[in-house]
Amino acid sequence: MSFVRLIGAEARLIAKRSYSSSAPTTKLFIDGKFVESKTHDWIDVKDPATDKVVTRVPKATAEEMKAALESNKRAFKSWSSQSVVSRQQVMFKLQALIKANMSELAKNITKEQGKTLADAEGDVLRGLQVVEHCCSIPSLQMGETVANVARDMDTYSLVMPLGVTAGIAPFNFPAMIPLWMFPVAITTGNTMLLKPSERVPGATMLLMELLNEAGCPPGVVNVIHGQHDAVNFICDAPEIKAVSFVGSDTAGKYIYERAGKNGKRVQSNMGAKNHGVVLSDANKENTLNQLAGAAFGAAGQRCMALSTAVFVGEAQKWIPDLVERAKKLKVNAGHMPGTDVGPVISDASRKRINDLIESGVKEGAKLILDGRKITVPGYEDGYFVGPTILTDVKPNMQCYTEEIFGPVLVILNADTLDDAISIVNANPYGNGTAIFTTNGAAARKFVNEIDAGQVGVNVPIPVPLPMFSFTGTRGSFRGDHHFYGKQGIKFYTQTKTVTQLWRETDVNHTQAAVAMPTMK
Repeated sequence: MSFVRLIGAEARLIAKRSYSSSAPTTKLFIDGKFVESKTHDWIDVKDPATDKVVTRVPKATAEEMKAALESNKRAFKSWSSQSVVSRQQVMFKLQALIKANMSELAKNITKEQGKTLADAEGDVLRGLQVVEHCCSIPSLQMGETVANVARDMDTYSLVMPLGVTAGIAPFNFPAMIPLWMFPVAITTGNTMLLKPSERVPGATMLLMELLNEAGCPPGVVNVIHGQHDAVNFICDAPEIKAVSFVGSDTAGKYIYERAGKNGKRVQSNMGAKNHGVVLSDANKENTLNQLAGAAFGAAGQRCMALSTAVFVGEAQKWIPDLVERAKKLKVNAGHMPGTDVGPVISDASRKRINDLIESGVKEGAKLILDGRKITVPGYEDGYFVGPTILTDVKPNMQCYTEEIFGPVLVILNADTLDDAISIVNANPYGNGTAIFTTNGAAARKFVNEIDAGQVGVNVPIPVPLPMFSFTGTRGSFRGDHHFYGKQGIKFYTQTKTVTQLWRETDVNHTQAAVAMPTMK
């Protein structure tokens, strides 16, 4: 039965496919089938807006993880030998299915993660764009050829898959990040063992249903659930050749080191402290709107959130106007119409955010907008933090040195553009930054001198489209090749170079001999 025809009865679909029919428990996905885990260890997934349990996620047993890996290994033999065009066709079908079911995916994301429906659809869309780029795989995976490198000798290269790969995804983008991983891995001929965040499993499970519907063979992508044991299994299993990770600094460094010691390739996107530099010649109204959206959208739970603003010179007079814009943002459950800021992912996250706000106050920052005590009628048990702004922040303060990952904007002041550039470059992170100005020379100077991997000019969240790559640097990334784009293809492939010699003198005569044979 087509998934597209099933989505009108979402609850029935979830019960039948991604979740147990007897209890709200998430299943594993192994060898093309949704499998009930035999574990006795479960994790509750709660709706951040209500604090009510949505589903229970299994910590997969050692036997279940091994079974998933064995399935990946078996599938690699046949999948890697399929034509690149047949793998392309799976992506064409997956692209169409995701587009047709975007709203259902978004509803699941909002229920488990809390972001607004509009933002959840954006989550799916940015992942979908990677799938669309993978539809170009016949040209993306081309090798190179040079004829006659020596007499009768040619050299050419083949872009080959690695084998079994793995992906470990975070909670903040339940659809986009898995779609950064498995489509690129499998279209290049690999198989993937995927571990979504144990806090937001639903979007990945729905994507697996779509992948089945698209005709992807069993075992090409398998999904396990869990926490530390699952991560260690991925890092240690010798059959896994490469690991993709997006998440926190602590986990990212651990995975990079442990998997790297075991000889694996690793791409690890980690924390960030993204700065928006505001010059007084910027378009004021547009700049303040962009800042408010980039700082408080998705409740600040983006690795590319513009969580820090540096107001230069006379631009500092705009701060009260920014506060007024932030006050007008509507905080509510993500599925409610008109919501601008939904809940954060958990009560523990809310407490950490509030503690970091308080640390700023204790260290001398001014709390000019406090969202800690907000109450949302009808959702009193939700994990809400309203837009919050701290000014007069100094680079040594904890609220600046740590990634808050909530709807909190910290503001620093600078006298000149050079001072602002120095502030940004002194920060250990290098995911992204932006400048707001109408001065082309100032923008050019900023682009050339700033030490960050992704730069926006009047663009607050400069995440590149998939024909490029996501290029965070310094403390925000560990590895050699970044996600998606040309670098993503390189990460999931290896080059085989062939040098062949076929001597012209060995060519058989093609003209018939008609002369009388003679003894010579």
